[in-house]
Order: sequence, then structure tokens, then C-alpha cells
Amino acid sequence: MNRRPIRRIIALAAILLSSMALSPGVSASALSPQEAAGPRVEPGLAQKLAGGAHVRVNVVTKARADLPAAASAGQVLQTLSVLPVVTLRADQAALDRLAAQPGVVSVSEDRPVPPTLGQSIPLIGADRTRAAGLTGEGSAVAVLDTGVAVNHPFLGGRVVAEACFSPIDPDYSATSLCPNGADQQDGPGSADSESGPCADAALDCDHGTHVAGIVAGEGLDGDDGSGVAPTADIVAIQVFSKFDSEDFCGLGGTPCVLSFTSAQLAGLEKVRELNGELPIVAANLSLGGGRNTAPCDGDPRKLAIDNLLAAGVATVVAAGNDGYTDAISAPACVSSAIAVGSTTNDDAVSSFSNRGPLLDLFAPGTDIISSVPGDAWRSMSGTSMAAPHVAGSLAVLRQAFPTASVTELESMLKENGRSISYPGATTPRIQLDDAALGATPRPGPDQYFNTRGRILDSVQLSANSSMSVQVAGVAGLPATGIRAVALNIAAKGDWFNSGSLAVYPSDEAEPESNVLFYDSSRYTSTMVIAKVGADGKVKVVNRSGAPVRVTLDVHGHTRAAADAAVGGTYMPISPVRPAERTVIPAWGNVQLATSSMSGVPASGVDMVALTVMVKSAATGTIRVYAAGDIYPIDANIDYPANTAAQFFTIVKPGPDGKINLHNLGAGTVEISVDVSGYYTSAQRGSTTKAIRPASVAKAVTITAGGTRVLRFTGVPDIPSSGVAAVGLSVAAKASAAGIVSVVPQSNPNTARVVAYPANKDTSGFTTAALRQDGTVVLRNEGTSQVTVSVDAYAYFPAR
Repeated sequence: MNRRPIRRIIALAAILLSSMALSPGVSASALSPQEAAGPRVEPGLAQKLAGGAHVRVNVVTKARADLPAAASAGQVLQTLSVLPVVTLRADQAALDRLAAQPGVVSVSEDRPVPPTLGQSIPLIGADRTRAAGLTGEGSAVAVLDTGVAVNHPFLGGRVVAEACFSPIDPDYSATSLCPNGADQQDGPGSADSESGPCADAALDCDHGTHVAGIVAGEGLDGDDGSGVAPTADIVAIQVFSKFDSEDFCGLGGTPCVLSFTSAQLAGLEKVRELNGELPIVAANLSLGGGRNTAPCDGDPRKLAIDNLLAAGVATVVAAGNDGYTDAISAPACVSSAIAVGSTTNDDAVSSFSNRGPLLDLFAPGTDIISSVPGDAWRSMSGTSMAAPHVAGSLAVLRQAFPTASVTELESMLKENGRSISYPGATTPRIQLDDAALGATPRPGPDQYFNTRGRILDSVQLSANSSMSVQVAGVAGLPATGIRAVALNIAAKGDWFNSGSLAVYPSDEAEPESNVLFYDSSRYTSTMVIAKVGADGKVKVVNRSGAPVRVTLDVHGHTRAAADAAVGGTYMPISPVRPAERTVIPAWGNVQLATSSMSGVPASGVDMVALTVMVKSAATGTIRVYAAGDIYPIDANIDYPANTAAQFFTIVKPGPDGKINLHNLGAGTVEISVDVSGYYTSAQRGSTTKAIRPASVAKAVTITAGGTRVLRFTGVPDIPSSGVAAVGLSVAAKASAAGIVSVVPQSNPNTARVVAYPANKDTSGFTTAALRQDGTVVLRNEGTSQVTVSVDAYAYFPAR
């Protein structure tokens, strides 16, 4: 008999019925008389079998003693060693026989389903848990998927067990993906996605390796290139088969990989078996299908999920990618599973993610870069990418709380998560650092520490030359592990010359950009967040045909590793202007309170990042420091007469929350202050990531009153997503004086970056929050066209 039309009907029905097992809430009146009289039978299954069709079914019995009678109803395709479940090929007569058996609990179709497909690690705080030594050490996570590229360097040889369950069924055009060609394989190599049929380029078996990398990949790309639990082990279990029929793969979709429920059952039982030998904390299932608005506890996989839970193993399941606003897929709908939906890096619900009252947790799942076969990398999006963030988090929490149950670990993720509200429900997005370490941020890399000291004092730098400047161990800075410094750079040309300076890490190539332009009239100043070389040094380059005098003052630093103390983390804000043309008398001062700065908390502020615009009829200097502190030796800026100038600084408020601005000049001075962010250890923020200076725009023009959009896609060392703010140096030159400012997303206050005089190269630095589209917009507030070059010196990951 030609089964092709029947299989097409079955496939269509499978889509319509969404692989939903009968839930306890379905009443007997919803069933056919035959179904109501016997076990729970998946709705519509009897109709599928009409006309002589045969389908694969999973039969759950009350006890294993009832299995022989159930097995006699049809052709046995699979039995399990522990669970009271048998998989049969059934027709209408077989269903009748099963319905008559008192020992049968449920009958459901063994329907094949597809897989349900960074800068996510900082978003959930996994960088902080890693810095605190919580890396999932001592736990394993089982990945039931399309296999794993066991030799991928990202996984570091930590695939400790393998198995393959890949049913062969000619009626479904299903063949095995096990490397040995059988429907089952156990031991080393059995789930290697780089061998056997999965090595065929026509098949997409990348999914399992991508999921495993999110769980436990380890640092090939610096601190940010790691998974959630980078030292946890992986148990790789292949549960997919190859399908060669458009009835299941869709028009033009052959061949494809799909997973039978029976294979998942065998895989889950294998996890239970291995749990006696390995410390498995979670089993990850990034697969499924269907539309479920109520718990699907009639699903045959619930038995296996319950058994694992009783053994201390959580089953983490992707919620599905259909975009349902009130439903999730199976087996995520099993009440004892952890159902995971996807969010974006901006903490919005991913458009594709299923959600609703049945959802347990959200995790990042949009544009996640992880490992794929061939020692390669790929970006994928889906709830499949969200689920392994949770599975890896459980491994980290198990290390932090070794005596807690997995149910308690799940509760920690829920109770410490960030609430994501959407129509009809609110679901927590995991915040691993809070769950593992508590709400107060713990010491970690790239936090900002307030330090103030001079490391170079009016040193002459020869023409067209460079010098290495020791940073580590100088002026009170730590002797090792310095990653970045906030440098106030002051330069004055000797012999009436002018020129420019570049500053960059001592062990990296010299950039084209200039951080400061100087002349012989005064010390020109700017501050920049500068990356430090591995030897604890920065390089300073003089791009001039004559010498220059250089002074370097440190105003803060970050560390490459965890520190004994807690440093500040950065929170970008929409710019605020607490002072506008405020007058400071000669030799006088003015104080600004952080409490008057909109967007800055009244307490818990370690430092604020601000730009000060200065103008006076006389020359002088400005010093910005904590109210109540001793008057510092270093100046932020030497300001010229009758010319606007600006500087950026990061300053610590005094005990009363106030900042002192002191005018050391013979005349009054007007100041305007823009605040672009603050550092805090009282709440979570973005760490400071210094990079080698990278060009964002080179010699571009902005018309008078016009704007320029800066895009950061493709800028070296800055991630393509997950960035909250950037540290920018802007060089400007025009025929008339003016100002270049940052235009925020929605705020009347721009943030001034550089005040440029006529016909003179001038530079400035600021930290700018990215707009929702990942851009920064500059505005020329001058009366003539201005030419600007923009370089990135740092970025701040989103939280």
C-alpha cells in the first residue's frame, strides 16, 4: 500500500495537534467513547489510524509488570530498562487492544520534532561568578541533542560520556545518525557529531555543539569567550534521526534531523543510569513542539523527568519558538521540567519565544555565538539557546551550594531573577551572580577602582618618538594585574611647536588615532580610559617634529582578575546637566551634589563620570575632587583665556555626596557640567572594558547644526551586541569655534564632548550610552562645518 498520502495526513495532523499529550484537565466528554472507556489516548490518534494507517506510539503502563500485555498489542520498536514505557507500531486494532487493558495509562504518538534552536554571559552575571571561582567545577550537564563535536577546543576535552538513540523506521523515512549505523550506540564516539552520518554537510547537526558550548565552553576569546559553567563536564546524548521525506521535513527541506519522543525517553533514562557514576546536575532538552496552555503531565516523558528529579537532576527544556503569548511546547509543559523562554540583550521578550503562565524562567537566547563542528563558531537564536544558560547556571549553583537540592537551586534562580513583564504574566530572567553571590556585586575583573596619583611629571618626549610608561606598581596602583587606567594626559610643546599624542597598550600595535592635540601656549589636557599592556605599561607616542612635555595622572584603574575589594561598576544614564554656566569666583570653588543629578541614585554612588565645559576671560586651572578631600596636586585642565575648553573626568563624591570644583585662576570662570554615568557597588552595572584604540569614523564632516550617526558593528574588539555604552575620543577641527555633543535617545540635554576653537585640532573624551539601535549620534553645535574623527577606547557590557 502507498503510505505517502497517509503520512502527509499524519504530518499535517501532527502540526495541528502540536504533539500535545492529554492533560489532566481534559474531561472524558472530550474523548471518543473508545478513548473515554480506557486509558488516556492522545486526542485524534484514533482518527489518524482510520483506514489502515500505522503510526509509532508510546504506551505508558501502571507498572513494568503491565508491559508484556501492552507489548503484545503491536510490533515492539523500543523498550526501556527502568521506565514502564514501550514504543509500538500500532494500527486501529492495536489501539483497541491497548484501550481494553486496565494496566495501560496512556497512549500517544511517537512524533518526531525538530530542535528549537553572547553578550549573554555578562548580562546574566556569569562573568562575575567565574571571577569568584564558580565555574561549574564538579558537575556535569547532559545535552540531549544532535550530538556534540567532542574534540572542539571550546569544550576542552570535557565530554565525559556519550550515547546515541536514533530510531530507524522506513515508514517514516528515518535512518540512524549513530556513527555505527545502528539505532543505538554507547560509549566514546557514539554522540560525536563530526563522525558518522552527521559529518555529512547536507545535514545540520550543529545544534548540539552550540548548546554544549553555551553550557560549558571555556575561554578561547578572552574573558568573555566562555560559557556559563566553563569547567563543568558534558554528557553528550544523540537523540535525533535523519529524515528523507518532505512529509516530515517540509517542502524542499530534505534531508532533516528530527527527534522521536521514544529516543528522548531512552536518552533521559540513560542520564538516570549515568547519574550513578557522574555528578549530573541537569539534562538539557532544546527541542519540542506543540501548543500547551495547561501542564501536559500525561506526556510519557514526565515519568523520566520525575525520576531524574528524584535523583537530583533537573530537566531543562526550551519553551519553543512559535511566538505563542500564552502557551509553550512539549515537553517544556511537563510540570516537573524547567521551561525556559528567550529574551534579548535589552531584556525584551524575543519575538519568537513562547511564553505565558507555564513558563518558569527566561534567559538570553537572541544572537548567541557558540561552538559548532569544524572548530568553528556560529550565531544562533532561539529558546534552544536560552535553555543551556539555565542548565549551566545550575552547575554553577551546585558548586556554590553543594548541599542544596536542584529544586532549591531552581528557586534561587527564580527568586533572584530580573522580572520580565509582558501581557498576561511576569517571568524572571536569570541573574546568576545574584543567585550565587547575593545581590551585592562581588569582586571581579574590570570593575573600576578609584585611585589618584601622578605617574609621569613633565617628562620630555623627543620628536617623532615613543616611550613606555610603567603603570603597574606606580603611584599606589597594584603591582600586577592592571587592565586599564583612567589617564589625565597633559601636554605642552617645547620650542613653540605643536603636535599630537597617541596612547595605547605597550604590547599592541600603534593605532592611527590621536588622543590629544597640543601646542606651546599651555598644557592641553584630556582624560581617556586606556588599556594597559600585559607588562603593566602603556606607550605614549609624540607625533611632532619637536619635543613635548608630558604629564600623566591616574584617576582610576581596573583589574584583570578578581580583587580583594569591591570596585565600582558603570551605569550609563541619559545625560543630565547639574550646572549650566555656573560662575566660580577667582580662587574660589563650587560644590555639586550627586543627589541633584537626575538618574543618579541618592546613595551608593562610588564615582560619577562627567564632562566640564570651561570659559573665562583669564587663564587658570580647574581641579575636580571629592568635597572634604585634601586639595589634589594634579589639575584636570589648564584653561585658556577667552576660549571655551572642556575635559572629562571620573570623580569620587565626598562623604556628603558632593563634588568640589576649584578654580585656581585670577578671574571668574563659567562652568557647565554634563553627567553621562556613574560607578556604583550598591547595584549591578556594566564593567569597564578597555580596548586598543579602534577607529569608528575618520575625517568625516558634520554640517553646522547637523548630526552624524556612529555605528559600532565591525569595530574591532567591541561585541556586535550586548553593549550598553562606549568610551569615545572625538577629534574636531573647523573654521569657526563650536561644540560637538552626543545626542541621547530621548532627552533635551546633549552631552558635550569637545569644544573646538577656530582652525585648531582639538580632542575630547566621553562615555556615551548606546541608543536602542546600537548607535551613538553626534551633533555639531557650531556655526560652520566641522571635520571629526572618532575612536573607541572602551565599552561597557549591558546588564
